[in-house]
Amino acid sequence: MRQRSQARILRATVELVDQHGYARTTLSDIAERAGLARGLLTYYFESKRLLMQSATHRLMHQTLSTALDGLPAEAGGEARLALGIDTVLTLALTHPRVMRSHLALILDPDVGAFVQDPEQRRLGGILQELLRDWGSADPVGDHAVLRSALMGGCIGVLLPGASIPLTPIRADLFARYRLPWELGTPPGPGPA
Repeated sequence: MRQRSQARILRATVELVDQHGYARTTLSDIAERAGLARGLLTYYFESKRLLMQSATHRLMHQTLSTALDGLPAEAGGEARLALGIDTVLTLALTHPRVMRSHLALILDPDVGAFVQDPEQRRLGGILQELLRDWGSADPVGDHAVLRSALMGGCIGVLLPGASIPLTPIRADLFARYRLPWELGTPPGPGPA
């Protein structure tokens, strides 16, 4: 029951922030959308900021898991890492308000820091596994670098008034990891 309630809260958070933005989404709105009492939100999540971070991490790890499950069993480490990079970058395009809000919250020194909640640990585990399959000798250390590179790529795509198209961001990440352009879900016929 607890897991189902939390899942409904996290799903409602993503839906509402996608529609209205973080600032205009209240805890009462989330509780109503989830069909739960508002008190349960503060029981499971001590603040709206932590709820938002958990909801975004859940969206990322579920989307990534689903994408990877669609790969053939014989797909190698390069194909898996390429799809992982593309999946996270694509979330910035398909859920821009959610991803922009998430990045703003973790970069704002006045509201807290990066939270390693259970949802983030699941996401981190998937990314570490991708790096291990790719051939990393230090998947934990390389995960920190990949996570930073993906955050930077998402910021590049999302930065209001100075956004960068996905193609050069993807080309840079694929070059860093020596991944062939045609792996994953290329946004076009070749790198810029």
